[in-house]
Amino acid sequence: MLLLHFTNSEGIRLELGKPKDAKTIGLMSRDLIENGLGWTWTPLRVAKHIFNPNSLVVVARSKKTVCGFVILQFTEKTANMSLLAVDPSFQRKGIGSDLVRFVEQSANAAGLASIFLEVREINKGALIFYRSHGYRQINLLPRYYRNRETAIRMVYQLKVPIVPDNTKHRSTS
Repeated sequence: MLLLHFTNSEGIRLELGKPKDAKTIGLMSRDLIENGLGWTWTPLRVAKHIFNPNSLVVVARSKKTVCGFVILQFTEKTANMSLLAVDPSFQRKGIGSDLVRFVEQSANAAGLASIFLEVREINKGALIFYRSHGYRQINLLPRYYRNRETAIRMVYQLKVPIVPDNTKHRSTS
């Protein structure tokens, strides 16, 4: 069962993104993630992911303010963490870690094997953050961002629960 919301010790509530959050998420992406690259995660693109059954958009909310978010895209066996950001005034409060754990638990519950992500090579803080959560580098992708900046592809291997095979040892009588 997927939790639809979670409140951390700081009173920050994690919940599924709503259409009204698309503008805030898009602006946060522009300012905090895509800075210097050009804006591609517009509110319209974010809204499409909010409605897409193969995506999970989770926001961290302080009262009514979106203070962080994550967007996860699912394939048949894996997921890709497309975006994760926390407003600078809310950083160092565990919100990013809570968002990562939330999507990891969701992907694990969906039976996925791993979560991939790409991060700008120059974003040392993000690299340290993801490594501290068990993500490991698997590729270097030159000119990945707008044919200008190098990305580092990382992966987190999920601990997929073993489902017993109930077809064995059935009585044939």
